[in-house]
Amino acid sequence: MKKVNVDDLFDRKASPYALVIGVAKRARQITKNYEDMGEIHDDKSVLEAIEEIKDHKVSIYEPEYDD
Repeated sequence: MKKVNVDDLFDRKASPYALVIGVAKRARQITKNYEDMGEIHDDKSVLEAIEEIKDHKVSIYEPEYDD
């Protein structure tokens, strides 16, 4: 299994919670895209999502809250 350094994913703007949610949402999008195209993909969608975030192909939006 490929190991991922979390520090590589953090751009110091996103919280750990936002990072987890962002990876999960992107992984679901990737899976749905492959299903819609009728393709079988051997790679794990979570790992593909992590790579996209690490390579800055996808960014994580975290809204700012005012207290």
